[in-house]
Amino acid sequence: MSKRASARVRRTFTPQFKKDAVAMVRRGKTLADVASSLGIARSLLQYWRHRLDVESPEPFPGKGKARAETDEIRELKARLKDVTEERDILKKALAYFADDQK
Repeated sequence: MSKRASARVRRTFTPQFKKDAVAMVRRGKTLADVASSLGIARSLLQYWRHRLDVESPEPFPGKGKARAETDEIRELKARLKDVTEERDILKKALAYFADDQK
């Protein structure tokens, strides 16, 4: 029997931890130094810094789970895509049958 590798544990960080880590970088420490001292990837720290620079009200909402509004937006976008496809098909059918009438 083969041994299964243990599942990787996904670490989560609080919004305050993320803000504090970015603040350390802004105080003059290098990204690599801060990342290694906190035990995180440099790219993750860069991502957090970007989120804080770009996002206005709350750059780190929730705990990674989609909010109800996000779910609703996703559903509405899917419905819009379906309706748009249906409309395009009907336009083509109308053009096809209009040519037959002439």
